[in-house]
Amino acid sequence: MGKKVRIHLAPGDRDRLVALIANGNTPQKHVRRARIVVLAGDGVGTDEIQRRLRASKPTIRRWRTRYVEAGVDGLCRDKTRPPGKAPLGASVVNRVLEKTVTETPPDATHWSLRTMAKAVGIAPSSVQAIWKTHGLKPHLVATFKLSNDPQFAEKIEDVVGLYLNPPERAIVLSVDEKSQIQALDRTQPGLPMKKGRAGTMTHDYKRHGTTTLFAALNVLDGKVIGQCMQKHRHQEFIRFLNRINREVTPDLGVHLIADNYATHKHPKVRAWLARHPRFHMHFTPTSASWLNLVERFFAEITRKRIRRGVFHSIVDLQMAINDYLDQHNAEPIPFVWTASASSIIEKVNRGKQALESQH
Repeated sequence: MGKKVRIHLAPGDRDRLVALIANGNTPQKHVRRARIVVLAGDGVGTDEIQRRLRASKPTIRRWRTRYVEAGVDGLCRDKTRPPGKAPLGASVVNRVLEKTVTETPPDATHWSLRTMAKAVGIAPSSVQAIWKTHGLKPHLVATFKLSNDPQFAEKIEDVVGLYLNPPERAIVLSVDEKSQIQALDRTQPGLPMKKGRAGTMTHDYKRHGTTTLFAALNVLDGKVIGQCMQKHRHQEFIRFLNRINREVTPDLGVHLIADNYATHKHPKVRAWLARHPRFHMHFTPTSASWLNLVERFFAEITRKRIRRGVFHSIVDLQMAINDYLDQHNAEPIPFVWTASASSIIEKVNRGKQALESQH
């Protein structure tokens, strides 16, 4: 048996320790510490405490000493451990930040964790922590295109006004063409997805021709009038306008939102519009295709049905597109526009000012 080391429990401490041990909500590490102190207070030796609680001698000594120094509260409080490595100094952090935003490595267009770590003389994990803290991602770049349309503000107000406050007794359709959709057939069969492995698809393919999807998205309810055609000239656009004219209730006005593609402004298209006065064209600003809501629909059909599809012919491709249109229109979900015209104009103006300040 080891030497009995008795510690004196202050009045009331034994009751508190016993209560901690009996309370089912007490963390087990605190229960273990309380048992050590109670046994030591009863005169139980270190070896016996070690045998009963299966605790190491340093652990027993640590919590006996902690009780003597800080009482019962000290048993329930863990001391803060000092960091294993001194934090980086402000000068190092500032150097990383300055090099990241003002310089590039000699052999690349942007910094990586390893190249920056080598240039500054710190670990890649430290560079990663600095970039994360300050929201820097050198490997990413956002693309943009500012419109130079002299009527930018007027067109924005016109189109956004149709989205946010559509006219009564009229339908608003967002119209465009998704051209050159390829009927791609894979040269080799892929493997199906299974647990622990993604499905596979060969990057090699055979082309079987292209088709163009003309689409008119109903801004209010999300339904789409769609038609596949081989070309996307003004002749096909007029055919699509005739399709819209047949499907939209005759007593409703039709407001079409379209981009500035020459097909939409062809003299024969204008003549057709003159013969159908209930149709009204609204053009988005140049270089502002993001303003046309039908682009959202094109993105969805591309992601869900076309990009990973396998089509043995143009007919297969067109059947897949028509099937998607039918399923979409069975349960349509509209794309809700929320941005005001003024907020868009202000954001574009800020972008122009930022570019001008850099050049």
